[in-house]
Amino acid sequence: MNIDKNARYLQSHEWARKEGDLIVIGISDHAQHALGDIVFVELPKKGATIAKGKAFGVVESVKAASDVYMPVSGTVEATNDALAGDPATINRDPYNAGWLIKIKPSNPAEFDSLLSPTDYEAQIKE
Repeated sequence: MNIDKNARYLQSHEWARKEGDLIVIGISDHAQHALGDIVFVELPKKGATIAKGKAFGVVESVKAASDVYMPVSGTVEATNDALAGDPATINRDPYNAGWLIKIKPSNPAEFDSLLSPTDYEAQIKE
C-alpha cells in the first residue's frame, strides 16, 4: 500500500493534503484497493459548506458503495470533474489525479488533529 507522506488521514481512509490555502481530499490507496474497481463517484457542488466528519460524497465500486467523509470543515472550491468520465482514475492514482475535492477550510486547526502518515500506516496494518 502506498501512503502519501505529505497527507493526513481519517480512520475511515480519507486523506487531506494542504495545497496553499486549500486542502485537497481523496481516498487512500488502502481504501481504493479494498473497494476494487471504482465505477462511479458522486461529489458535492462547488460552494457547498460541509462540516468535519459529515459525508460529502459517494464512491461506488463493483463491490460496494461507500460514503466519503470530510477530514476538515470547509467550503468546496473545486471538484475533480474528470472522475465523471473515468472514475477508475482513483484506482490508478488515488493521491494525485484521483483527488476528489478541494476545500477552503473554515477551521484550519482541524487538519492538525488528523492521523499522521505513520499513525495511519500503523492502523491499516492492524
